[in-house]
Amino acid sequence: MRCFYSSDLDLKLDLPAAHPFPGDKFSASREMLLQGGILRPEEIVDVSQSDLHVLKRVHDGAYLSKIYHGALDRREQIALGLPATPGLFARCATEAEATRQTCHAALAERVAVCLERVTHHAFKGRGEAFCVFNDVAIAVRDLQEKRPGIRIMIVDTDAHQGNGTNSILQDDPRVFTYSIHVGQTANTTTGVGGSMDVETVRYVEGDMYLKQLFHTLAGALDVFVPDLVIWVAGADNHSNDLLGKMMLSVADMQRRDDVIIRAFIKNRIPLAILYGGGYNRHPDLTAKLHRNTVASAKKIAGEYGKG
Repeated sequence: MRCFYSSDLDLKLDLPAAHPFPGDKFSASREMLLQGGILRPEEIVDVSQSDLHVLKRVHDGAYLSKIYHGALDRREQIALGLPATPGLFARCATEAEATRQTCHAALAERVAVCLERVTHHAFKGRGEAFCVFNDVAIAVRDLQEKRPGIRIMIVDTDAHQGNGTNSILQDDPRVFTYSIHVGQTANTTTGVGGSMDVETVRYVEGDMYLKQLFHTLAGALDVFVPDLVIWVAGADNHSNDLLGKMMLSVADMQRRDDVIIRAFIKNRIPLAILYGGGYNRHPDLTAKLHRNTVASAKKIAGEYGKG
């Protein structure tokens, strides 16, 4: 099972000490996977930046130029939540490339993992909530360039709706966007309707959440049969997360992971697994939750000869 990452993503963004962006969770989860023997070093593929023409399939040229030159105004930087430093473009273009390669590998090999974050709040011409380039939309457009008829389902179990992804892809009949998230009145981002949006109550507990997830996701698969599933596996559903406003336990999240991964791999639907958000009060737990998702994928894929 191949996983995609880059040491360039370890670069610091020069954030204030109290900033919620979990810059260290990616390298921490990777080290947990290696030290625990879940992944071998050769299973982690190093990536570089996406080419500019790949980014331009989704984002306005003027917006790309602003990010490249660090030219966001104060309002734009506040909405983004990250400083417009010279290294921001390189980091975010590398995140997009890791997702793009993960999706292609999943399509070829049935399952693959991106050891980096999803940026599902990025719109065509603006960033929001720590998201600069919309990696999911970039991967979808790249896949469609090579296979125009491909049917792609995005399953987003981050605690927050993938509003940017919905905005970019909402008029494409080849794409189905499913999202289960806390009701929009509890979030700071602006909601944008997708193919199926499932809102939970604020501070939803595990049993209620899992019943709602499994029932509605089955309904989504009744109306749309995908050639590829891109799964945004958020870690911000945990009860101790700073921003998630859900009350799932580690065991609840393990149950979520096992059921979703097994359902797609067992039914021979290629699955690209991407890290969603995670802002736990104990940063090591965020990394551990991501590690657990990859460990489940590795184990289940191995059962079906895909690991």
